Amino acid sequence: MSHTAHIPSHRKPRQSASKTALRAGVAGGVLSTIAVAGAAGPAQAEPVTQTIEMPTITAGLSTSVAASAQATQAVALDLETQAHEDAAAETASKAAKKAKAEAVRKAEAKKKAEAAAEAKAEAAERASRSAERTTLSASSGSSDSSSSSSASSSSSSNATGSAASVIAFAQSQVGDAYVSGGTGPNSWDCSGLVQAAFGSVGIDLPRVSQSQSTAGTQVSLDNLQPGDILYWGGAGSAYHVGIYVGGGQFVGAQNSSTGVVQQSLDYDPPSGAVRVL
Repeated sequence: MSHTAHIPSHRKPRQSASKTALRAGVAGGVLSTIAVAGAAGPAQAEPVTQTIEMPTITAGLSTSVAASAQATQAVALDLETQAHEDAAAETASKAAKKAKAEAVRKAEAKKKAEAAAEAKAEAAERASRSAERTTLSASSGSSDSSSSSSASSSSSSNATGSAASVIAFAQSQVGDAYVSGGTGPNSWDCSGLVQAAFGSVGIDLPRVSQSQSTAGTQVSLDNLQPGDILYWGGAGSAYHVGIYVGGGQFVGAQNSSTGVVQQSLDYDPPSGAVRVL
């Protein structure tokens, strides 16, 4: 490189005096203007009106409201349907309970009717067997040399019609148990047996011995006929009853030890008798 080459200097070039004066004048003018404005007071700011455009939400809101209304209507419809179903179920349940109760009642009535029919058939069978035994006893008694047996057979053979049926019914129960308040078919008390025996021929007697002792015509114990009701105690206050079967004998539900027996009047002499046949 040549020693005479120009090397740029890092020093800022000096400004000319005219440029400096010009800049000073401009600055002074600006400062003077600011000073004058400050002295005159703050300037009145003009109101600024700005319009902000908001997004339109009417369409979206309508859709939301419509969907909410449909959902509410659907819930209401579901609730109404559920209420109808619950009411129908309750009605069906009540009807089922009523039908079940009616079926149980009919079943019980049928069972009672069958039991009554069975008891009636059993009583008829017993009466038939007893009648056969009575016939055989009468036949054998006719050839018996014993006067008491002959008398018994003769008296029993004289019973006819309703009296014979009453006696046959009573004798068919011999051997059954004695139970207080019993009315059959396999256990009896004294008045229950008498009532059932006469009931077998369509005669409705009172239930208790006191009333049965006055249910017919009072007769003397010396003038007894088969089928007469015997009683122990006073008429109207009797404590025991039985049925006279002829031959000086009677059938009665005596007590829990003996049950229903056929015995001689001498075994337990009665107080009186009434005749209803």
